[in-house]
Amino acid sequence: QVQLVESGGTLVQAGTTLMLSCVGSGRTFGSYGVSWFRQAPGEEREFVAACNWSGESTLYADSVKGRFIISRNNYINTVWLQMNDLTPEDTAVYYCGTDRSLTMQKSPERIDLWGQGTQVTVYS
Repeated sequence: QVQLVESGGTLVQAGTTLMLSCVGSGRTFGSYGVSWFRQAPGEEREFVAACNWSGESTLYADSVKGRFIISRNNYINTVWLQMNDLTPEDTAVYYCGTDRSLTMQKSPERIDLWGQGTQVTVYS
């Protein structure tokens, strides 16, 4: 059974770079596309970025395009989200998730496996 564990969230100043990690357990993790979502207080969970099973295809929300980079290494069952030039609007709990398909998924409703989340707080 695959499980996802996020890490790397912390309190940072605006303009800095932060790297989040999503580590998957189980032999099938490398067969799944993985997505990052975020949820700010009082807001719905929103799509941030996704990659397919190999990492060769990626997708980004307009709000992070050009600032965030998603990547993965299936040998160590890890997907990263590099977040550059952070702003206070990026403050949220960040979750990785998968619908257990090979492809990318933007809809949180279709995600059936989530990590526990990691808090990112950006101050100005």
